[in-house]
This record gives sequence, structure tokens and C-alpha cells, in this order.
Amino acid sequence: MTSDERLFALFDELEQEATAAYDRERSLEVGDRSRAEYRAVTLASRVVASLDTELSFDVEGVGTVRGVVGRAGDGWCLVRASQADWVVALPAVAAVRGASERSRPEVTWSPLQRLGLGAALRRLADAETECVLHQRTGARHECVVRRVGADFVEVAVRGGRGGREHRTVLVATAAIAAVRSGASAAV
Repeated sequence: MTSDERLFALFDELEQEATAAYDRERSLEVGDRSRAEYRAVTLASRVVASLDTELSFDVEGVGTVRGVVGRAGDGWCLVRASQADWVVALPAVAAVRGASERSRPEVTWSPLQRLGLGAALRRLADAETECVLHQRTGARHECVVRRVGADFVEVAVRGGRGGREHRTVLVATAAIAAVRSGASAAV
């Protein structure tokens, strides 16, 4: 082997080592970047990516809610079960099974998907739908949603003489786990 051939062989070897070192470094950088970007993925963005999919939610104070996700928004989703519709407050969700592997970042959401739990509750109030409001503590109210404030919902709870009288209860929005309504509810 001539000195030129040895020199070119040495350059080839050094280039291969440099390429391998670059690939290792790039692989670590891509892994770090991937982990850093995944930290921005929210539960809501995974649920939005799972629209029209059957999911199972473990909800504080309620238990398991299973059905097809019909709508989802900022902090809530509508789950259509066989006998009822559920508006589930995502902060009350402990676990989700069956969700898409994908995520829909909030910047891609429609204006309707950007609406919060209050908007879904206002739809129930507009429809004057009889429902069961479940709190994260396990308390529940058979009621009709009347009005929705900034951080609470006003409900008319049946009680008194044969269930004909109503009393007003204010429930903090942060305390709501889910609201179950009839399958025909306009949410």
C-alpha cells in the first residue's frame, strides 16, 4: 500500500468515526428533544385526538365511564354511552384507556374545542335537561342546571314534597367530576 493509499484509508476511517459520533450525538439530541416536546402534551390533547373512539375513563367520585367520545374541549369531553351522555371534567379523570397514540395540540383545535366546561354546562342549562351532577367527593345531585357562573354552576335540586319542590345549590366548577344526562341531551 502506498503512502497516498494509507493516507486516504486513514481519512476514510476518521470520516467513518466522525459520522458514527455525529449519529450517536444526533440520536441523543433527538431523544432529548422528543421527551422535551412530549412534556407539552396534555390529557385534553390526547382525548381530542380520540374523537369518535370508545374510551374508558376512571373518574373521581363516579367510577368508570365508558363510551364514544363525541366532543372534547378545554378541560372536558362528552362521552356517549348506551343509556346516557356524560360530560366528564378532565381534571377529575384518574386514568383513560383506549386513547389514540396521537395528540392534537391546542393550536390545531377549532374555536368550539377551545370552549371550557362552562360552555358544555350552559348547553345543559339552555336545554333544561334533567341530569345527575357528580362531584369529585362522590356527592351527587339530581338536578336541572339553571345558570353557569365564572367558577360555579347553579342547579335546581329536586326535593321536598314528593320531589316537586326545588332548592338551589351552587356547586364549584372545580368540584364537578361529571354530569350524566339522558341520551337525547343537547350537549
